[in-house]
Amino acid sequence: MDLIETAGMGAVFYGATLARYVLFAGVPYWICWVWKKRQFQPRRIQQRTPDPTRLRGEIRYSLSTALIIAITVLSIYYATQKSWTRIYFDVSDHGATYFGFSVVLMLVLHDTYFYWTHRLLHRKGIFKYIHKIHHLSTDPSPWAAYAFHPVEAAIQVGILPIIAFTIPVHPAALFIFITYNLGNNVLGHLGYELFPRGFIDHPVFKWHTTSTHHNMHHEKFNCNYSLYFRWWDLLTKTTHPDYAERFREITKKQLVG
Repeated sequence: MDLIETAGMGAVFYGATLARYVLFAGVPYWICWVWKKRQFQPRRIQQRTPDPTRLRGEIRYSLSTALIIAITVLSIYYATQKSWTRIYFDVSDHGATYFGFSVVLMLVLHDTYFYWTHRLLHRKGIFKYIHKIHHLSTDPSPWAAYAFHPVEAAIQVGILPIIAFTIPVHPAALFIFITYNLGNNVLGHLGYELFPRGFIDHPVFKWHTTSTHHNMHHEKFNCNYSLYFRWWDLLTKTTHPDYAERFREITKKQLVG
């Protein structure tokens, strides 16, 4: 690609990334924090009054994160054009079963990657310079989904080139993975618990994180580091001891009709 084409593609990727961010964060924010605020208030995880200044900070840092994501995607796009990645375009090359398996594999790989990089960012000497930016939102809103220091943003999006260069992946499977990631990320920062009361007692669903799970991480800092699944928190005993009780206390409340 020449310079003009590269700049054009970069602008497209940045615009698409921003559009996804505004859609995924903006719609839940409008519904839960503005339009239906009274109805959702019983499921509010922290009852403190939101800080408007903090909301603006979340959006400001998210703009730079979106740029870093766009640059990374552009780099992967260029590498794919050169046949340097393992991205393939014909589903029949690996079959429909592998297509579905690859989505699950990406989620498991990313869950592990996120947990341990997240723990690293909480180490003394690193936290105050990088991860503290994200934790300025002690009671986060959906806009905090991308609110990272640029170094942390680069670390977080680093899973994409790792995937693209190491495992065969179809663009559609990658799209499903990225969409699930953003949706889960927004849900973790929603500030409201929307999962049903028995979610954490279900034999399958109990392994998944909830809004309460990640919200407690922002509130307490030194617990609940997981992204999609609770496996690593349970294995390393970093689940907050009050998590289950807190979830049940919040979810026993009914939404206001």
